[in-house]
Amino acid sequence: MSPQSQPAISRGEVADLARLSRLALTDDELDQYATQLDSILGHVAQISEVTTDDVPATAHPADLRHVVREDVVVPGLTPEEALSGAPAVEQDRFAVPQILGEE
Repeated sequence: MSPQSQPAISRGEVADLARLSRLALTDDELDQYATQLDSILGHVAQISEVTTDDVPATAHPADLRHVVREDVVVPGLTPEEALSGAPAVEQDRFAVPQILGEE
C-alpha cells in the first residue's frame, strides 16, 4: 500500500478497470494488481512533490540541437500489405468489434 492512510486505488476500482478493459481477473489477481498499482501511484505522488521550479522544461532527455538526419519521404505499405495479417477486414479497413454503446 502507499504511504498514505487511504490507498490511491481500491480493489473495486481495479475490478472496474479490468471490466472496462475486458480482462477476466481472479480475486488473487485483483488483490495483487491493486497493491502494485497503489504502490506505483504512491511513488508518482512522491515524485510530484519534488520541487522543480529551477529545472528547465524539456521535451526530450537528449540534446537534439544537432540532428542531421534528412527528412526523406519513403514509400509506405500498400493497403493490401497493411491488411495482410489482419484477422478481419471490411471495406479495405481493419474490422474490430463494436465497443461503444455497450453497458
